[in-house]
Amino acid sequence: MSAKILFIIDGLGALLSAFLLGVVLVQFENLFGMPKETLYFLAFLPCLFALYDLICYLKVKQNELFFLKGIAIANLLYCCLSILFVKQHYAQLSRLGVAYFSLELVVVVALGSIQLKTALKK
Repeated sequence: MSAKILFIIDGLGALLSAFLLGVVLVQFENLFGMPKETLYFLAFLPCLFALYDLICYLKVKQNELFFLKGIAIANLLYCCLSILFVKQHYAQLSRLGVAYFSLELVVVVALGSIQLKTALKK
């Protein structure tokens, strides 16, 4: 898969994560259990990632793989941060909250792994 396609996929996924975390989960905080402040913080990071992806897609003409490696590492670090927040608020999380964050982790780790493998391949 090309770096350009991975930037698009990552950017769209980041926008979806930002919307789910910053709008949907906040509105239904009582159903998920994660505090609003944490959700807003977690939603802010994918906004930055989406901006990075857009800039890379539009402007980067050389060294695409270097920039792809950057977003891959950012995604994997985001997962580590998300795990820390889940551990910190685990007692408050509902099963639905645990399910949401588990699914998000699976998707983001998978994407980050594909990005990293692609970036390191060449």
